[in-house]
Amino acid sequence: MSHYAKVVSGTVTKVIVAEEDFFKGFTDDSPGEWIKTSYNTKGGIHYDQAKKPSKDQSKALRKNFAGKGFTYDQELDAFIPPKPFDSWKLNETSCLWEPPVSMPTDGKPYNWNESTKKWEPPAEGDK
Repeated sequence: MSHYAKVVSGTVTKVIVAEEDFFKGFTDDSPGEWIKTSYNTKGGIHYDQAKKPSKDQSKALRKNFAGKGFTYDQELDAFIPPKPFDSWKLNETSCLWEPPVSMPTDGKPYNWNESTKKWEPPAEGDK
């Protein structure tokens, strides 16, 4: 079984699981197109069942697994998640959004504060 995203005007409206043969002779009167997506692809990397990068990266498909509300960029042939914050920039290699400041790597949890453009520890009630 494979996953397919319904893309209407560049936006994913739904994702289904179907056999490839399902689309042979399939008539869909609704607008848009069905585009194959890989559940095991994130950031342009294909992962195996153990969540480790696959030895065969030719399986990486369209940069990211599509989700409802994602954008499909035809030029990049990539599914791009919604932009989480205005200050974040798209990495065109991974097609993931990156903050202007890297998150600390000290193992503690952090939340992005868009007004200060900084990573902050979660508020007491958010932990």
